[in-house]
Amino acid sequence: MNVVQAPIQSGQPLAESFISDFQAVEHLYGGSPADEGSWTARLQWLDQTEHLRAERRELVDRLRQYNERFNPDAAVTKSLNKLEQPGTAVITGGQQSGLFTGPLLVIYKAVTLIKAAERASDLLGRDVIPVFWIAGEDHDWDEVDHTYVLSPELEISRIRIPREESRRGSVSQTSVSVHEWETAARELEQLLPDSEFKGDLLKQLRDTLSVSTSLTEAFARLFGTWFGKYGLVLLDSADPALRRLEIPMFETMIRSNDELESAYHAASREVASQGYHPQAEVAEGGANLFYIAEGERLLLFKREDKYVDRKGLVAFTRDELIAELHRHPERFSNNVLTRPLMQDYLLPVLGSVLGNGEIAYWGLTGKAFELLKLRMPLLLPRMSFTVMDGTIQKHMDKYFLSWENVIDHAVFGRIKADWLAKQDKLRLEEQFEDMKRAFSSLYDPLVNQLGQVEKGLIKLGSTNKTKIIEQMNFLQMRVKDALERSNETGLRHFDRIELTLYPQHKPQERVFNIFAYLNRYGFDWIDRLMEIPYEMMGQHRIIYA
Repeated sequence: MNVVQAPIQSGQPLAESFISDFQAVEHLYGGSPADEGSWTARLQWLDQTEHLRAERRELVDRLRQYNERFNPDAAVTKSLNKLEQPGTAVITGGQQSGLFTGPLLVIYKAVTLIKAAERASDLLGRDVIPVFWIAGEDHDWDEVDHTYVLSPELEISRIRIPREESRRGSVSQTSVSVHEWETAARELEQLLPDSEFKGDLLKQLRDTLSVSTSLTEAFARLFGTWFGKYGLVLLDSADPALRRLEIPMFETMIRSNDELESAYHAASREVASQGYHPQAEVAEGGANLFYIAEGERLLLFKREDKYVDRKGLVAFTRDELIAELHRHPERFSNNVLTRPLMQDYLLPVLGSVLGNGEIAYWGLTGKAFELLKLRMPLLLPRMSFTVMDGTIQKHMDKYFLSWENVIDHAVFGRIKADWLAKQDKLRLEEQFEDMKRAFSSLYDPLVNQLGQVEKGLIKLGSTNKTKIIEQMNFLQMRVKDALERSNETGLRHFDRIELTLYPQHKPQERVFNIFAYLNRYGFDWIDRLMEIPYEMMGQHRIIYA
C-alpha cells in the first residue's frame, strides 16, 4: 500500500493543539507521547503503584474467561500469560460495539493499539500488550444500531437494527434476534457489489451472527477473527465478571464524589479559559455514575444528600449506595468522565489510544486523576486514514482535483459547477440571462406607459411580465437538465469522488463500514493495514489502494 500524509481538520481545536502544539496544553494532560522520557517515567510509575490497582491475576482470570468465548486465538492466550506477570503494561483504547463493528475508524483504532504496543515494547524492552475496551455498558442504542455502505447506485445506504423502546439498557444486555441479524445481513448482501470475496465474506459474517445474541458479542467475535492473531485482548466494560474487581474504585468514586465533581468543574473552567469548548458536559450536582435499575441505565445526581436519577426511580444515601455496590456491583456503571479512572485502576495502562473527540474530553479528567492519586496515561492519537482506489485517483487527475478540494464542500461544489458550465459550448446559460435582461429593458418602459391608458394595466402588465420570465426560467432549467444528462458520466465521476472520500461531508472513516473494503480487497486487507508504519501523533494519511 502506498501511504501519504494528507491533512484534515478534525473540528476539535483542543485535540489539534495536543497533536501540533503540545506545550500549550501540557498542563491538561501530563506527558507527551512524542517524548521518550515520558514513556520511561510512566512505566516506572506503573511499577511503583502496582498495589493501587486491581489484583493482576484476578483480572487476567476474568479476561481469560471472556476471550476464550469470543477471541480464542493462541496469540491472545500468549498476551494474557504475559499480562499475568508483574511488570507487563498495556496499551488500551475502546469503542462502542456498532453494527458489523461500525465505521472504519474502529478498525483503525485496533490497528493503532497493536502497533503502539509493539512500538512501546521495543522502546522499553518490556512486554506491552494491546487491550481493546468494548464499551458495552453504553446505553445509546441509536449510536450503534446502524452502519453505512455506498451502494453501486452511489447512495449512502444505512443498514439498521432499530429499537423503539424507551428503556435505556446497556448495549451488551440488548438482545438481537435471529430474524434481525438475517435482515441486516441480507441488506448488506444486496448493497455490496459482486466480487470474488463476497460469498465467503458473507458466510463468515452469517456464521458469526448465528452464535451472537447482541451487538457486543458479534463485535467481539469479528474482532477476534480479524485481530486475535495479533494478540489483541478484548474486554467488555459491561462484563459482570469484572464488576466485583471494580468495587474498590467505585467506592472511592462515591466517597470522594463531591471532590470529583469539583475537579471536573475546575478542569472545565480551565479548558474554557483557554478558548476551547469543553467536549463533555459537567453537570451541576452530577455524580458521574450510572445505576442500572430493572434493565435501565440511570444517570445519578446528588439532591439533598441523596443519589437520585432524573425520573425519580431510585434514591440512595451515600452509605446505602455503597452497601448496594457491595451487594450488586453489576448494577453500577461509569460515565464518560469516570471511565478513564476505572480503566487506570483496572489495567496497568501505559498509553490509551484515542480519537480527537476523546482527547478533547480527557482534557477534563486530569484533576480527577490527581485527586485519586492516579496519573493520566500517555494519550496516543488514533491513526487516521482515507482509502483511495485507482479509479478515484484517475477521476481526480482528470478533473485536476486535489485532496484539499474534495474536503472543502463549498470549493468542491464550485469546481463541479464550473466544469459543467464549461461543457455549455453554446453559452446557453449566458444567452438566457442576456435574453431576460433584454426583454426587461424593452418591456418595463412599455408597462410604465400603460398607466396613461388605464391605471389597472400597470399591474396587469407586471403580472404578465412575471409569467413570461417564469416561462423563460422554466425553459432555462429544462436546458440545464438536458446539459446535465448529456454530461451525466462526468457528474457521476464528481459524485463518486465526493461520496467515496468525504461522504456526508465527513471523513470516510467516520461513515463507511469495513465490509465494503473486505469485499473489494479481500480478507487480507486488515493484514495489509497492519504493515503500514505506525504514526505516533495520528496525522491523517491517504491509502492508495
